[in-house]
Amino acid sequence: MKHDDCIFCKIANGEIPSATLYEDEDFRVFLDLGPATRGHALLVPKDHFANLMELDDEHCEKAILLARKMAVRMKKVLKCDGLNLVQNNGEAAGQSVFHFHMHLIPRYENDHAHILWTPGTLEDKDKEEIIAAFSEE
Repeated sequence: MKHDDCIFCKIANGEIPSATLYEDEDFRVFLDLGPATRGHALLVPKDHFANLMELDDEHCEKAILLARKMAVRMKKVLKCDGLNLVQNNGEAAGQSVFHFHMHLIPRYENDHAHILWTPGTLEDKDKEEIIAAFSEE
């Protein structure tokens, strides 16, 4: 299923051209037009899912296996020093296109791409509340 007004549905299904690195019956991986680093790509399902929580188990399994396959290939072809796998869900988390996608960001020594946060502290009260809430489910 795809949405007619979704740009990633159109790219994934070939209606809009892309610099495709990989394609199969379920996914397309293409270069990001606003890359964080050289080789930054997006892994996008051809079916429409707004985010990770909507993704069915079959697509979820295939997505992570494909991400690993692409990471191995990127390391070999691009000779990158590492790779970030970034997947945002919801506006508060930085998602701007509401079609599930993963960023595959090759990392190079001193590339100045910043995907960081300032570590906080896990307080005992929070830890206990969170564990208790998960135990209730």
